[in-house]
Amino acid sequence: MNREHHYRITTSWSGNRGTGTSDYRAYARDHEISADGKSAPVLGSSQATFRGDASRYNPEELLVGALSACHMLWFLHLCSEAGIVVTDYRDDAIGTMTEHTDGSGEFTGVILRPHVVITDPGRITEAAALHGRAHHLCFIARSMNFPVEHEPVIAASGAPAPMRC
Repeated sequence: MNREHHYRITTSWSGNRGTGTSDYRAYARDHEISADGKSAPVLGSSQATFRGDASRYNPEELLVGALSACHMLWFLHLCSEAGIVVTDYRDDAIGTMTEHTDGSGEFTGVILRPHVVITDPGRITEAAALHGRAHHLCFIARSMNFPVEHEPVIAASGAPAPMRC
């Protein structure tokens, strides 16, 4: 039986500088994303190119972050089930968005680049294979209409060089 999960988020615009959207340049793109029971809101804006505050997260970064986090959480889960001990995980993910002359645009791809450290050098190949399974299981990656690829690098604690997978 399939189960449904629902996610409630509140996005509140905080960029009214006193005259609202009276002019394209009159308002800030600042906003907060929050949810009941969370400790702090995510401070958002648009990309600086689109008159946003570069010190805040933009929706495009949040999308890439969601894909990266979903993949990581599934990978850690699968490693735990397989008895592979992960001691460090960092993903240098990159998303590509194409903007069209009419102002529209879309993501054309995301590449996840996880750097993983495990304790057993004899299980690097097995850990690398779990990235494919994590990709298949990631709810967010499965929902995208563009390619989400992964290029993992796995090393073992104390091993001389990481293995690019």
